[in-house]
Amino acid sequence: MFRHTKLLQFEAKPQRPDAAYARKLQELIGGAYGEMTVTMQYLFQGWNCRIEGKYKDLIMDTATEEIGHVEMLATMVARLLDGAPATETAEAADKDPVMAAVLGGMDPQQAIVAGGGALPNNSQGVPWNGGYIVASGNLLADFRANAAAEAQGRLQTARLYNMTDDPGVKEMLQFNLARDTVHQKQWLAAIEELEADGIEGPIAPSALFDVENSDHNNTVWHLSDGPDGAKGGWSADGDIEYLEAPKPLGGPATAPKPDPNLFGTYAPAQDASGTLKGKAKQAKNKLKDNGR
Repeated sequence: MFRHTKLLQFEAKPQRPDAAYARKLQELIGGAYGEMTVTMQYLFQGWNCRIEGKYKDLIMDTATEEIGHVEMLATMVARLLDGAPATETAEAADKDPVMAAVLGGMDPQQAIVAGGGALPNNSQGVPWNGGYIVASGNLLADFRANAAAEAQGRLQTARLYNMTDDPGVKEMLQFNLARDTVHQKQWLAAIEELEADGIEGPIAPSALFDVENSDHNNTVWHLSDGPDGAKGGWSADGDIEYLEAPKPLGGPATAPKPDPNLFGTYAPAQDASGTLKGKAKQAKNKLKDNGR
């Protein structure tokens, strides 16, 4: 059960309308690392979590907060769009609000589809996709994905922060930056606690170690020009070996001959009857024979 409180988690009041910036903010709503992504990612992780208690509560608390972040951003977008077409002064826009919106940098779908509001889209108008989310059922793998998602979201928020001088927008983004910071910290702390609790080892999943090929679980392959990779801590980190000149372990990457019905291109046998030229000649001769 969810209960909606008719108050924003943080204020979302721009000083003035800005249709172009409203479009940019769409990335924080419906982009791959936007608030819709982390909302649905955490919700499905929580719903699929088999362990009742602190970990599930952490996931669901954060998921519910992220719903509030979508609400804040959607409200800010609507307010940034308020009156935007009407304030456009270009002659071509005087009689056409949609044209005014486009000339003002607004996503025309914000006017045509959403009636001057936010959309579940990114900044290019591409609809949000459920394929963006990670909810594997393995908490260690998921928490690592969560920390990465928050890092990417904070990065994009930081970039957008420097694309506006509106104090109202900046105040909201300052709040968002802070929440992204603490969310990164909490997922990283939760990873440490998972390992301390013995729920999942440092590798996700901590299974099949006796099955994997152990000849290859302790080498970092150096595949770049120059020796710089050897300067990293991974080149001599306990049981990890830095392999300076790794060699390929497989044969040529040759695909099998395609099914004739797929009409794929391939190199046929090097005999007269097997070459394409030979087959073409055979087909031509057959046509001649049928014509007699």
